[in-house]
Amino acid sequence: MMSTGLNIRPQGALDFLSLGALVHRLDTGIVPFRKATGCQIHVSGGEFNCSANLANCFGMKTGVATAMVNYPIGEMIAERVRAMGVKPYYKHFKHNGVNGPNMATVYSDRGQGVRPPVVFYNRANEAGALLKPGDFDWKGIFAEGVRWFHSGGIYAALSETTAELIIEGMQAAKAAGAIVSFDLNYRAKLWNIVGGEERAVAVLDRILKNVDVLVGNEEDLQKGLGIPGPEVAAKSKLDPSAFFGMIDDVIQKHPQIKVVATTLREVHSTNRHSWSAVAWVNGKTYIAPTAELDVYDRVGGGDGFASGFFYGLLTGEAPEEALKLGWAHGALLTTFPGDTTMASLEEVRAFAQGGSARIQR
Repeated sequence: MMSTGLNIRPQGALDFLSLGALVHRLDTGIVPFRKATGCQIHVSGGEFNCSANLANCFGMKTGVATAMVNYPIGEMIAERVRAMGVKPYYKHFKHNGVNGPNMATVYSDRGQGVRPPVVFYNRANEAGALLKPGDFDWKGIFAEGVRWFHSGGIYAALSETTAELIIEGMQAAKAAGAIVSFDLNYRAKLWNIVGGEERAVAVLDRILKNVDVLVGNEEDLQKGLGIPGPEVAAKSKLDPSAFFGMIDDVIQKHPQIKVVATTLREVHSTNRHSWSAVAWVNGKTYIAPTAELDVYDRVGGGDGFASGFFYGLLTGEAPEEALKLGWAHGALLTTFPGDTTMASLEEVRAFAQGGSARIQR
């Protein structure tokens, strides 16, 4: 159990299983969407990204429970899931050839300098939002042995039924002895169409009753848990005192939570961020170093952090080492196009130990 207070199973058929929606992101690079003539297509999903990163960079056995639509976009997405080495548990939907059900689309440009990135969605008639309790054979899935189960606030916001499905999955995970994690990933645009902050707080409160490890920044905690922010504004976005100041409120509401962690990011320009991370682990606080990042694509950095941090906890690293692995992997993720990892474990470890960008010969 170590100093984390987490009782992690030593082995299982799967090290990590996530529940969420798969999406494809049309990325026009530094050209704003309204002027774009071409784009790259990335496959992602806040919850899936962690499974993909843990399999592809960290060599863990991971799975994803999600919706899959039988049409060319679905096939393209499924191919990328295979390429990342993630075992899929799909509930299949048939596309009617006209209006769905669909695999959701995210549109984005990267921004540049003083111009921030812009992200918007088309989640109309999204298959992932149609998933409901009873769609997965959790008993069968967990019977094989699953060490860690993960979901997030993006998926919780998609529909009335997705939050219920998360709770069903978490309860099955707990009964089977898996650790349960949740990334608040508060997205105002998504919650606004299903009842706003008030519903978010009510829904997330029910979900968090089942959670051992929580990922979320100050804003996530304020908006997702309805916890009042600090009286005094933090001197800088890198000052962890405001985040640590809110932990007591989190633990008071949900005393079974053993770990709360987040990234700290000061955005100087779209391409220049100061980057750190903090964790509260079983009553103790840990702070990662601060790095100055030259950012290529910021999308996926937070999931990159969560993945490296979970890997550290799953492999029995000390909390400060786990935090550093998350911090290092999240930092590296901002240097790649797309939402999922292109890093190797050696690169992550080298950066976590204070590596530099000197050429590797």
